[in-house]
Amino acid sequence: MIRLGGHGLPVAPDDDPARFAAAHRAFGYAAAYCPPVDLADTDRLRAIETAFAEADVTIAEIGIWRNLTAIEDDRRAAHLARAKECLVIADEVGAGCAVSYIGTFAPDSDYAPHPDNLEQRGFDACVETVREIIDAVQPKRAKFALEMMQYALPDSVDSYLELIAAIDRPAFAVHLDPVNLIMTPRRYWNSGAFLNDCFVRLGPHIVSCHAKDITLHHQAALHLDECMIGDGALDYAAFLRGLDALPQDVPLMLEHLDHDDYAIARDRVKAAGRDAGVDFR
Repeated sequence: MIRLGGHGLPVAPDDDPARFAAAHRAFGYAAAYCPPVDLADTDRLRAIETAFAEADVTIAEIGIWRNLTAIEDDRRAAHLARAKECLVIADEVGAGCAVSYIGTFAPDSDYAPHPDNLEQRGFDACVETVREIIDAVQPKRAKFALEMMQYALPDSVDSYLELIAAIDRPAFAVHLDPVNLIMTPRRYWNSGAFLNDCFVRLGPHIVSCHAKDITLHHQAALHLDECMIGDGALDYAAFLRGLDALPQDVPLMLEHLDHDDYAIARDRVKAAGRDAGVDFR
């Protein structure tokens, strides 16, 4: 059974943790993004962990979303400090992971394209950066994960496996966002085979997933866009069956939607699950 989560709730995330956790259950969620909390606020950290555990709502992840390989020394230092703080918070509240994109060598940017991002320089920086974060925090429960990206590592199943081997830290895990790697028409029309490959080769390492969809436009230059779940071509039957078959409990998190669209996406994912023979908690 899959734990679905996301935004779109009628309760603000900085509200009382017990009320916020209960709102997830009332909305049909069994997973959540970590509510905002300062590391120094130990009472709120404990309250978040307790409230979500009592509501049986898994805290899937806390997002970092900083350029961890920024070429500007001060920006990189600040972003690494935030990444370490988020991993500690994830560990404190019992979240599955702290997740970020690795970043870019492009100046004054969070994740803009740069030719070195996918070369040996990018690989080496990725290994060094992830090791630094994990070794500084030494988390006991939470994992550190990188979101798959189109023009930064990891940009494929192969590159993720190479990073896992090179980083060589048990606390490094996989964040699966398959839409980010639908980059060619062949993969677009055969997303089920791609998803199966992800689950077969990355499955034991996956700790959290993002749910969205993608559509291919009829344009002279290749152009793909994220879209509402069900309006695109991602093979949700393969996605949900593969996720459901994992031995570990991996949350599926809706993202990148307007507030009122989360209820629509929630219902569409659950309808796709019913069609695929998959249940939700």
